[in-house]
Amino acid sequence: MKKLLWSGVLGPLLFIVVFLIEGFTRPGYSQWRNFVSQLATGDGAWMQVLNFFVCGALVLAFAFALRSALQGTRGSIGAPVLLGLFALALFIAGTFATDPALDYPPREPTVHTATGIIHGLAGLSAFTLLAASCFVMAWHLAGEPGSSRWTIYSSLAGAVVIVFFIASGAAANMDMSGRWPNAPTGFFQRISIIAGFTWISMLALHLILKEEVKFSPPADDAARLDT
Repeated sequence: MKKLLWSGVLGPLLFIVVFLIEGFTRPGYSQWRNFVSQLATGDGAWMQVLNFFVCGALVLAFAFALRSALQGTRGSIGAPVLLGLFALALFIAGTFATDPALDYPPREPTVHTATGIIHGLAGLSAFTLLAASCFVMAWHLAGEPGSSRWTIYSSLAGAVVIVFFIASGAAANMDMSGRWPNAPTGFFQRISIIAGFTWISMLALHLILKEEVKFSPPADDAARLDT
């Protein structure tokens, strides 16, 4: 089960690293203006599509490990289910590409297709589920002695995910309508993604460290074993 917890550490961090590198190196793409999911369009789209699938698979594995780690406590069903559904939303986002918008891919007109609508609904679901996972885990952690900092961190992470996801959508609408040219749509979305995905990784690492402490012999016992 510990190996599955590690999937929660690696998956989200890998997702962040890949989309940042892709964003900096993709011709015509703006990390300031464009959505992360737009990397799954145009030249080199396969890289971000694969990124969605790999992260989804690893987070889904982590959701099963989280269920085991929280067994018998409040939130032991809600948090793993929400993260599992979040992982499924990533699979859908990777399967159905977003529509061209905000001048990316270059020279492609803005269109609205059924595929793009499905992607948009998957994205809305993913961010909502991720924020909900943060809040449910904050509720769980509030019942654990000595976990006040983790309770606050989880609550703040959920709030940042929601606030900057909404800000990103509003910025995109103003950009496309001409009211705010070159709006920081991508920048706002990246704050939301990095806050939420990093929270998953830190939560997984926190649980791994707890497991190590749980199964480590007390100092006195360890000394007796050495003798």
